[in-house]
Amino acid sequence: MDKKVTRIGVLTSGGDAPGMNAAIRAVVRTGIYNGLEVFGIMRGYQGLLENDIVKMESRSVANIIQRGGTILKTARCKIFHTAEGRQQAYDVLKGQGINGLVVIGGDGSFRGAVEFSREHDIPVIGIAGTIDKDIHGTDFTIGFDTAVNTAVEAIDKIRDTADAHDRLFIVEVMGRDAGYIALHSGIGTGAENILIPEHKTDIDNLISSLQEKERRKKLVNIIVVAEGEKYGGANEVARAVKERMPHIETRVCILGHIQRGGAPTSMDRLIASRMGYHAVECLLEGRHNVFVGILNNKMNYVPLDKVHKKKGIINDEWMKIVKILAS
Repeated sequence: MDKKVTRIGVLTSGGDAPGMNAAIRAVVRTGIYNGLEVFGIMRGYQGLLENDIVKMESRSVANIIQRGGTILKTARCKIFHTAEGRQQAYDVLKGQGINGLVVIGGDGSFRGAVEFSREHDIPVIGIAGTIDKDIHGTDFTIGFDTAVNTAVEAIDKIRDTADAHDRLFIVEVMGRDAGYIALHSGIGTGAENILIPEHKTDIDNLISSLQEKERRKKLVNIIVVAEGEKYGGANEVARAVKERMPHIETRVCILGHIQRGGAPTSMDRLIASRMGYHAVECLLEGRHNVFVGILNNKMNYVPLDKVHKKKGIINDEWMKIVKILAS
């Protein structure tokens, strides 16, 4: 392995997340400040395989911290998950003289980085850019706070129309098989019920809860459902409710990809900048093949091969809070 990193590449991979541009900016400017040459790799691992690489200067990342998406673009790349694809990527990096790599993405992006780092002598540093907040080893992932705030704003508006018509709205939010966006946005909007993958949905209890609220003349209800909820999502939950309570006006609203876009919040800009800075510091210090996280407000470095998705760790206390506050 090269003893000293002199040229680094940065790419964004997997689903986009608000704040990725802030992380790119931090990587580029921290690298240049420390005398490194920095290269932006377009369209993630796909652009790496195709040698779609551009030299980055300090001005290359001007006026992007407030922008959603990613100026480097992103794409899924199945070929990189093969040994042949990773060898091709290595040959491209060596041809460019790049001897350090920063990968901004989610767990799928890190899995590819782990294999690459095992097979080749180019150190890789990972930064968690995913709205799902499902990466072990960090309290924050880039994009989560923005996604929650987007969902909160939308649900607040939905509640206005629900109140005007005395309706039940079942709102589906993103998160894949993690319920963090649903939990945070549901509590933040006073949702009467929150359904998440980490806790089995009991339709009988849900119906009983709605019937009890109906007896108390509480006619406006918001149910927030995570897209990976095991019962089948918002549409299936709505179907079950309509079968048991056909007299209740029920509407389904799937928020979808609006949660992935938009200007990042100040929190996402801050953590992205902090993570980007420390990713470059890791390369300079010789701390290779780690993921940069923030745990208890301190930087946390986890070996890439130990990074995995958070599953089933939303404890019962959270759901107790939801029940009590929605009563």
